[in-house]
Amino acid sequence: MTRTDTSAGTIDLDDLPLIVPGALRPIDVTSLAGPDGPTHPPRILILYGSLRDSSYSRAAAEEGARVLTALGCEVRFFNPAGLPLVSDADADHPKVAELRDLAMWSEGMVWSSPERHGTMTGIMKLQIDWIPLAPIGGIRPTQGKTLALMQVCGGSQSFNTVNQMRVLGRWMRMLTIPNQSSVPMAWKEFEKGRMKPSSLYNRIVDVMEELVRFTVMTRGRPELVDRYSERVESLEDVHKRVTS
Repeated sequence: MTRTDTSAGTIDLDDLPLIVPGALRPIDVTSLAGPDGPTHPPRILILYGSLRDSSYSRAAAEEGARVLTALGCEVRFFNPAGLPLVSDADADHPKVAELRDLAMWSEGMVWSSPERHGTMTGIMKLQIDWIPLAPIGGIRPTQGKTLALMQVCGGSQSFNTVNQMRVLGRWMRMLTIPNQSSVPMAWKEFEKGRMKPSSLYNRIVDVMEELVRFTVMTRGRPELVDRYSERVESLEDVHKRVTS
């Protein structure tokens, strides 16, 4: 068993053969969260934009998930197979309900998509389209939650997809971290489902580290996204209800 021990804790590297021992450090949740912040494992939902058996976007996301798990996160994936088109089913469809429940559960997300025809895939966009901006049970499913972005390319490196997903993340009122990952010629970077050692793998590790830090710092702080316009709207709704 390979472990990294520091004053902040221990990291199990058994499933991370490319990590240099001592270089990946545990996240100091207590110092980042503040004295009254939550200390439970950060809850991260991973969405990927391909249904292929040998999906490189899923494989890249799985590499990220291994890093997140080593850093103490609870990680869940949503499998988009069987998710209906928007307006082609109701919100109580089992796959839609599963996706929305996971979105509500999460404190941060990773979106990993192939680039197809210069943009994210329809499968990737479909998942986001099924997550409403409107509150569910009084809570907006994505507002104020962190987001990390990844893309894989069949050819030369591109940033079209991560840039478009960054716009989408802002529209979903998420806190999209500065770092991002783009893997060119992905078919060259994987062997038996795992990434080969490279700066591209190191970038994925960087992105996951940053996501965990931002998630720990911002979760449990609704005042960060408390909006004047929404408070005004809420007061108007109350006034209409009590005067009608």
